[in-house]
Amino acid sequence: MKERIERFFQLGEKGSDIRTEVTAGIATFLTMAYIIVVNPGILSDAGMPFAGVLFATVMTAALSSILMGLLANLPFAMAPGMGINAFFSYTLVIGMGVEWQTALGAVFVSGVIFVILSLFGVRERIVAAIPLTVRYGVAAGIGLFLALIGLTSVDFVVGDEATVVAFGGLTPEVALFAVGLVLTAWLIIRRFLGALIIGIVATSVLALVVSLFMEMADQPGFAEIPEAVFEWPSFEVFLALDIPAALSLGMILPIFTFLFTDIFDSLSTFVGVSEVGGFIDPKTNQPRNVGRALLADGISTTLSGLLGTSSGTTYIESAAGVEEGGRTGLTAVVAGLLFLPFMFFSPLLALVPEAATAPVLVLVGLFMLKPLERVAWDDFETALPAFLALILIPLTHNITQGIVWAFLAYTAIKLLRGKWRELTVTLVIIDILAIIALLAH
Repeated sequence: MKERIERFFQLGEKGSDIRTEVTAGIATFLTMAYIIVVNPGILSDAGMPFAGVLFATVMTAALSSILMGLLANLPFAMAPGMGINAFFSYTLVIGMGVEWQTALGAVFVSGVIFVILSLFGVRERIVAAIPLTVRYGVAAGIGLFLALIGLTSVDFVVGDEATVVAFGGLTPEVALFAVGLVLTAWLIIRRFLGALIIGIVATSVLALVVSLFMEMADQPGFAEIPEAVFEWPSFEVFLALDIPAALSLGMILPIFTFLFTDIFDSLSTFVGVSEVGGFIDPKTNQPRNVGRALLADGISTTLSGLLGTSSGTTYIESAAGVEEGGRTGLTAVVAGLLFLPFMFFSPLLALVPEAATAPVLVLVGLFMLKPLERVAWDDFETALPAFLALILIPLTHNITQGIVWAFLAYTAIKLLRGKWRELTVTLVIIDILAIIALLAH
């Protein structure tokens, strides 16, 4: 059995082993497990049953991640995407008054289009059209985005009317985050195997102890022992999509928005993590197995609509598993399998507070800055697109915005300098779609 697994995932060729891949899969799962409760919380605001969406979220993450691992042999986990779920609930359902069943139909239709584009190699051409300088900026921008997510999750960084953002103050949760950050960094420096996981577990245990003392002092803690361990899954939103309603004329723009956002979120994440993890084929200068990976991504979106949630996409938190040494699809399969028990044991997630996962997100953000050393910063023509991707992704809290503006800046500079021959037809089409998306937004 062991030999079959090693042969199927080509572990020897990729310089990895089963233990490392399992460790990486656990790390990826722990850093993205928040989606199990966060996604149902957002979609329930649109009137969808929380328990039903939780089941859909778990199944989408599990099936999509396993598919990515088996089909593309890459360590990229998948789940319903953040940002697109907010568009689903607050813009489409609440803002435009679209029924959530129709919105699910739109997700499904966008997924079918996604798969068709993948089968005809359109998305591979899109990847090939991304300039190297934009790739480097996107990879680092995603890193800063991850770090910002970690910092804001524990209120280390908070919103401020006067300065936009500010330090949130030295609270018990911030102090615990700082301890977890230093501890996990020390483990990495000492090259402990599974440093990120050890850091998460150790910080979780410390968080529970601190929370118990806080509750004894009549103060609310930030980690707790769950009241229940087992919950039956709910099938309330399974196959509840309304495809005929989604095919109406008024749904063209929402479907385009789902499709466009999904394409660019997935591509930017895929390319960014590939740059950091060394998954770029030196011969083609493209991410390894890009066609199969993009097909898996499209199928994930289609599954999302059927199961009852917003679009599935490749997760930037996959970088945590890559940093732990994950190099093959076994990492994604392990991460996917770890989602399945939470159809029944979702209350156990209360044992891992955000103060335990935030240090990992910050450290992974640091790791993802490495591609910046390849940017020719003394060449403004090259540096500006990379910088825009780097800074706009975290500041707009949107990966798509970062890559869109980087594309447009790259194209504008080439045109102004009379280098229009360096622009591919695919890149020009991307620019046109980007402008349309910006106007629609």
